[in-house]
Amino acid sequence: MSLPLTPVNGAPIALLRASDARMAGFRPHAQPQLHRVRHGVYAQADEWATLAPWGRYLARVHAYALTSSSAVFALESAAVLHGLPVFGEPSSIHLFDPDRKRSVRYGDVEVHTSRDSREISPIGRTRLLATSLPETVVDLGRVLSPARGLAVVDASLSARMGHACCLDQLASIAAAQCARRGVRVLEWLWARASGVAESVGESVSRAVIEWCGFDEPALQEEFHFEGETDRPDFFWRHGAMVGESDGYGKYDGDAEKIKSALIREKTREDRLRRHLGGFARWDMRDAVRVDPLAQKLLAAGVQVVADPQRAMLATLSRHR
Repeated sequence: MSLPLTPVNGAPIALLRASDARMAGFRPHAQPQLHRVRHGVYAQADEWATLAPWGRYLARVHAYALTSSSAVFALESAAVLHGLPVFGEPSSIHLFDPDRKRSVRYGDVEVHTSRDSREISPIGRTRLLATSLPETVVDLGRVLSPARGLAVVDASLSARMGHACCLDQLASIAAAQCARRGVRVLEWLWARASGVAESVGESVSRAVIEWCGFDEPALQEEFHFEGETDRPDFFWRHGAMVGESDGYGKYDGDAEKIKSALIREKTREDRLRRHLGGFARWDMRDAVRVDPLAQKLLAAGVQVVADPQRAMLATLSRHR
């Protein structure tokens, strides 16, 4: 007899309610092939093990929804449902309840309230409810560290990522709210956000580059060399220097696809090196550790034009 795991719209893996398992004659807690996602909800253990941290978090949000159909998700929980960047696997499930007088936490669930109302949106074809995409972006901009907040705002503006926010809309929502938390950070975000950014690493790197005092780069500049079109993440016109923020997701797949992607990337890099000046490549780990990224930019010849902003660099170590 097979376990009655059920696909859930939007969930990364099939989930199993303990009540359904018992009706089918199973005791889910006694099945070693099952992983307990939360009380009363299970997943296939081998499928759970393949999930990235954000995928585990998405599964946890869907698991909570199976046990509480009226829940309205907020903050990171709304973000992961909207397809916005989520960093690692957040510890808490976040809900919004406008009828509460104060916020409360129980277990891994945080229920938030606010003097400001929220627009509640259905998520795709699911029955899940969450704060609207633009209000979720504003809420996260207030509480996330600035570099992470920039990645969220950039993603919300990006047509490439399928979102439809505009900067004026986000700023207008924030200005109309009573909340004063994070107002200066929001102003910093509005001044720097760009729908041109194509990855979380690119957004975080852009913040670190500024805080280290380096010259401001152009984003996704287009070049036509040897019959090909290339758009590197960063380009410094002084010295014609290129910077690339690597995301390893582009190397997912089977061995042949990975090999092909690596060959294309190396061919592209060699082409840019032949026609432009310095070249620097780094990943997200280099960016958040600061010094590895800074050393690579210095080695490539990128100019330092201002003193480092040590207080802003310190925010990179914030848990949120």
